[in-house]
Amino acid sequence: MTMTQKRADNRGTWGKTVASISTVGSRSGEALAGPSIVIRSSLMGQTASTAAVSSRRDSNHSHRCRSRSAAILSTMHAKENDSFHYVVDCVPSDYISNLPDECLACIFQSLGSGDRKRCSLVCRRWLQVEGQSRHRLSLNAQSDLLLVIPSIFSRFDAVTKLALKCDRKSNSIGDDALILISLRCRNLTRLKLRACRELTDAGMAIFAKNCKGLKKLSCGSCTFGAKGMNAVLDNCSSLEELSVKRLRGITDGAVAEPIGPGVAASSLKTICLKDLYNGQCFGPLIIGSKKLRTVKLFRCSGDWDKLLEVIANRVTGIVEIHLEKLQVSDTGLAAISNCLYLEVLHLVKTPECTNLGLKSMAEHCKLLRKLHIDGWKTNRISDDGLIAVAKHCPNLQELVLISVNPTRLSLELLATNCLNLERLALCGSETVGDAEISCIAAKCISLKKLCIKSCPVSDQVMEALAVGCPNLVKVKMKKCRGVTCEGADWLRRNRGSLAINLDSCEPEHQEASVSDSGAQENGLELPPVAPQVSAANAAGNTASAVNSGGRSMSFRARLGLIAGKNLVVCTLRRWSSFSGSSSYNC
Repeated sequence: MTMTQKRADNRGTWGKTVASISTVGSRSGEALAGPSIVIRSSLMGQTASTAAVSSRRDSNHSHRCRSRSAAILSTMHAKENDSFHYVVDCVPSDYISNLPDECLACIFQSLGSGDRKRCSLVCRRWLQVEGQSRHRLSLNAQSDLLLVIPSIFSRFDAVTKLALKCDRKSNSIGDDALILISLRCRNLTRLKLRACRELTDAGMAIFAKNCKGLKKLSCGSCTFGAKGMNAVLDNCSSLEELSVKRLRGITDGAVAEPIGPGVAASSLKTICLKDLYNGQCFGPLIIGSKKLRTVKLFRCSGDWDKLLEVIANRVTGIVEIHLEKLQVSDTGLAAISNCLYLEVLHLVKTPECTNLGLKSMAEHCKLLRKLHIDGWKTNRISDDGLIAVAKHCPNLQELVLISVNPTRLSLELLATNCLNLERLALCGSETVGDAEISCIAAKCISLKKLCIKSCPVSDQVMEALAVGCPNLVKVKMKKCRGVTCEGADWLRRNRGSLAINLDSCEPEHQEASVSDSGAQENGLELPPVAPQVSAANAAGNTASAVNSGGRSMSFRARLGLIAGKNLVVCTLRRWSSFSGSSSYNC
């Protein structure tokens, strides 16, 4: 091959090489956005053939290196693309954005008020949904609330339960604010007014016309009177619950305008009157409410015997009656006995009620389930009345006796006949001692909660409770000076699952309740130490525990063993109990 042909071949090869490198460079440049590839050749005094050969070698080597680099870069670029797509695929989807507003509203409704407020700050959608799903709202009802009512109820446009509370030292909202609220909340079903002293009868009348679907009204320390209340009763045909406390606008005396019945009488089920100078002006409303089931009268002046007679004759479906600090005598209790479906009766500090009235009530109201009596230390209700209850009210489940002095005779009969008795409270009773509690422990098989306060009992009752009352789950002993921490520890060791509340505070006024509503507990809660004795052993040892005249030697020995190591602990517990607030609620 001649030199000319070789040069031609070299030029051809060089051209192909440059074209190939340019192509790869352009592709790699597209991928990596790098600079274009420029190849320079300098013969540097070499001969044409040497330069051609050298240039071909260099070009071949450069081509191979750059091709290899381009291949590596292309592979890396492909891997990066795959990794990028993988990362994108792994990003979680925003499921909350796809959640319907109804589901989001259900979530908000299960949160507390503080959490709902924080959720409303997340985004505009959450703010809107939270506002539209809020059905309960409580506002500070001061006079300046009028200016922000439009903005508040533009956001919370689905409110059905509203509370307007004002400080006694501040000026409350007036009629204008209440009317504006009624225009914004047409679907309002519950309204609570507290210390709204600027409201008048005219404002309540317009409110009642705008909110005819109201089902519950509670007002306290307000100044509107009988006309405003009658306006509500004449327009709100769905009203079911009415609670009135310290309504200052009601005229005292014989000139007071009667309240009710109105169209609300056809739907009312609960009426509660508290601290009224002339609460008897609500008599037409109570008498005309044929569906009434609950009547609560607290600290209302006047003689109620005659009105109770009319109520009992006209309204026969009443199942719950509360009478507290009321002028009512045995005549009123005899009238209550006409309520044959009565299940709950509270007689709190009614000093004119005696055993005679309680007997009359018990003989007719045989469905009684809950009985609360606060004798106010008058000793007018005693064994005679309680024995009548034991004989005629076998369905009794809850019994609370405060400042009443029952003996073993009535307690034993109650425990024997009332087989469903689950909750018992004995407070401020001078006649309830170790023998009476031992009798209860032996007879009350269904008893679950026992509360003893300010009674002359001692550690001896612990032995009776250890083997008696197989279903007992909770015991409270407060202001019982004869009960020590050692006795409570011994009982806990024998019945580990039994919750024992021991309080050594100084005695105060006695108030007790053993209902399931869950009152506050400020006593010392002692943790369980040992497992509870079995029900079979408890039933087998009950008789021997009750028949023992005094504390057994084994019981004393067991107390002696644990007295030493628990002396300091019990002392500290007693000291700590003085620092906490005392409560007489069981």
